[in-house]
Amino acid sequence: MNPLIPGYGLWTLAVLNAAFFIFFAWSFYTPLTTRDWRSFGLYSAFVVALFAEMYGFPLSLFLLSGWLSSRFPEVNWLSHDAGHVLEMMFGWRSNPHFGPFHILSFVLIGGGFWLLARAWPVLYQAQRSGELAQTGPYARLRHPQYVGFALIMTGFLVQWPTLLTLVLYPVMLITYVRLAINEEHETQARFGTAYEQYADAVPRFFPRRRRPLAVAS
Repeated sequence: MNPLIPGYGLWTLAVLNAAFFIFFAWSFYTPLTTRDWRSFGLYSAFVVALFAEMYGFPLSLFLLSGWLSSRFPEVNWLSHDAGHVLEMMFGWRSNPHFGPFHILSFVLIGGGFWLLARAWPVLYQAQRSGELAQTGPYARLRHPQYVGFALIMTGFLVQWPTLLTLVLYPVMLITYVRLAINEEHETQARFGTAYEQYADAVPRFFPRRRRPLAVAS
């Protein structure tokens, strides 16, 4: 531990947490194609950057401490709890782990992992049988795997925002959108009219309130 910045310098904990969340996601989303590895690689980079600052060295807080201290002088911005920036800025400072933003982050992260866990078996089975994935989450969204990763990253960002993760986040979203569109072009070329009907009935990223009608394969 770094005695000058209590709560940091815990590099073993940073490595263990990053490895856990990367492996946990991999267990739900085993990359097979180059596209899969690109999406998983973005997720992994985000997680490593997050935990390096959460337990290693708070680079973002160190760089912004002067500006933050001038606006919130009552907060010790180099303390570990100050990494929960939103709780600090909005006044929830007694125990940020029970703050509204921290709780929201758990909901988003849990929802993202749940979506990955539900979507991957459907996609894997469809790929093995040479069919179009249309059941489970794929009956509501055309790309639940990318939505799942986006939810997880959003949850981490709400819980512990850093300069690097703030930069990586929009890059990740734009990359996922581009990967999804390229994937659609390839799938349409393979399945033709069946995919066109599916795409007309099922939205890309945001589900409709009502469950769409079943699409014939």
